[in-house]
Amino acid sequence: MRPAGERINLSLLNAARELVTDEQAPTLMELALHAQVSFQSARDNVPKMKRHGMLRIVRTRRVAYRNRPVAEYAPCQPATPATENAGADLGAVLRAWA
Repeated sequence: MRPAGERINLSLLNAARELVTDEQAPTLMELALHAQVSFQSARDNVPKMKRHGMLRIVRTRRVAYRNRPVAEYAPCQPATPATENAGADLGAVLRAWA
């Protein structure tokens, strides 16, 4: 099922986290396919995500469907338990403070 509009960035970011390896990172088309969003939505959102520091270009790769090399994208910060639970930790601190 296709994600809602405000969740497209999150879906693309999760797709990048799942598809990136040491040898290869996903292209724009691979991100769109894995996140189940339209290519146009990915094409609109990935440059914004790159500008805001969510994704970065790690290298380029030749593909069969294009004459020029395409960019491979990777998340700027890997998902770690510390960053995923940061909101929960803040909530615990605020509850203890109150």
